[in-house]
Amino acid sequence: MTKISRHHFSHPEPSQKRLRLLPVFLPFAGCPSRCVFCDQHAQTGLGGLRLEDALDALHERLSLESGPFGLGFFGGTFTGLDLAWQERFLELAARFAGPGGLVHLRVSTRPDRVDLQSLGRLREHGVSMIELGVQTFSSPVLEASGRGYDGAVAERACAMVREAGLELGIQLLPGLPGHDAALWREDVRRTLALGPDVVRIYPCVVVRGTGLADMYLRGEYAPWSLETAVNESGRALLDFWKAGVRVIRLGLAGEPGLLERLLAGPWHPAFGNMARSLALRLFLEERLAGRTGRVTKIFLPLRLGGELWGHGRVNAEALARLGIVRENVNFWSEPDIALELEEQ
Repeated sequence: MTKISRHHFSHPEPSQKRLRLLPVFLPFAGCPSRCVFCDQHAQTGLGGLRLEDALDALHERLSLESGPFGLGFFGGTFTGLDLAWQERFLELAARFAGPGGLVHLRVSTRPDRVDLQSLGRLREHGVSMIELGVQTFSSPVLEASGRGYDGAVAERACAMVREAGLELGIQLLPGLPGHDAALWREDVRRTLALGPDVVRIYPCVVVRGTGLADMYLRGEYAPWSLETAVNESGRALLDFWKAGVRVIRLGLAGEPGLLERLLAGPWHPAFGNMARSLALRLFLEERLAGRTGRVTKIFLPLRLGGELWGHGRVNAEALARLGIVRENVNFWSEPDIALELEEQ
């Protein structure tokens, strides 16, 4: 006798906060040195930018905003700025704070440029979150990349952000010199142990004019392949989702300045989608593991329509082994995933 069993479960991704975040880019501002991989001018689409001009532009922009929004300072080392400049930017932001205006403020900085005193001062000025450009917790890789701190400093900085009562963001950069998949998976494990609120994953690419470009041209550095970067990012993504960590960026944005100067590395316009689709496939494999019966129907939220099969239908063969084929796939308006299994 044939028996139909039905199973419902949620997609593992934590719900994203629906808040518009205005980015303010301060390329290289406050940075004590230039890391081998970094070209903020190319990555942000901004050339040399004077702080006075950035402050004026921010004032004009904030004056035009309405409704709740967030604000983030990126592209440099905010806590490396002179204290007077930090306060000028933060005091300007505070003038627009309120329920109908600025409701969230974050800054990006280096792990070796924070302490409890500076974090407390930022909190007093209305900062909600610190995003730390950790890149990796591997001390040899950090040294090879010219970061100027080790993994222990990075971990202590993350702990201090929490101790100061602030939300924590961790930015990771897999594929740096000397960084392999095993070290990356250790980075993911250590990141999860620190319990960040958000994570950004930027697989390392080679940009003209950087120290990494010189190493690449001399044959001293080889970036990860696109396949490796997608595979490792997708697996990490699922781990972060299951731990309740929001991953708010996958891959560098395709700024024209970046694409013009890109020499090598795993950049792709659909990188985020590729990693997300792999994470979804791995999740479905986990949920179906050990289940008996044949999949007769699967229902998925409409928002997953562009992720199930993967870029170029790369997931199709693996999904078919699970019994998931085009004929039994349905997309619906419900938020959950549902399966119908036929058992003899």
